Amino acid sequence: ENQYICYVAYPLDLFEEGSVTNMFTSIVGNVFGFKALRALRLEDLRIPVAYVKTFQGPPHGIQVERDKLNKYGRPLLGCTIKPKLGLSAKNYGRACYECLRGGLDFTKDDENVNSQPFMRWRDR
Repeated sequence: ENQYICYVAYPLDLFEEGSVTNMFTSIVGNVFGFKALRALRLEDLRIPVAYVKTFQGPPHGIQVERDKLNKYGRPLLGCTIKPKLGLSAKNYGRACYECLRGGLDFTKDDENVNSQPFMRWRDR
């Protein structure tokens, strides 16, 4: 009673190639965050073979990150850049620069910001 099945599909262009984080946060964050629903259960997830082939696996772990940053014996400090959408690639890059210049160890893109065709990572 009062149970429904819904199918949700996204075009692959919304997802960065090889990004598990981007894929799952987009799906879970957007769908499960829909406040009009009192309860929700994900029953099935189908990932196209073409997208699966873009995953290469993790290149390294936290020790390599610490070595690159030369930061040991303390937590690494970072932030998420906001607003997540609406900035030009140049202004987004500037926001990252200012955060790092102010003392942060890293910046993190919001889950929905990746390397989409309209704002590639290298342009930021």
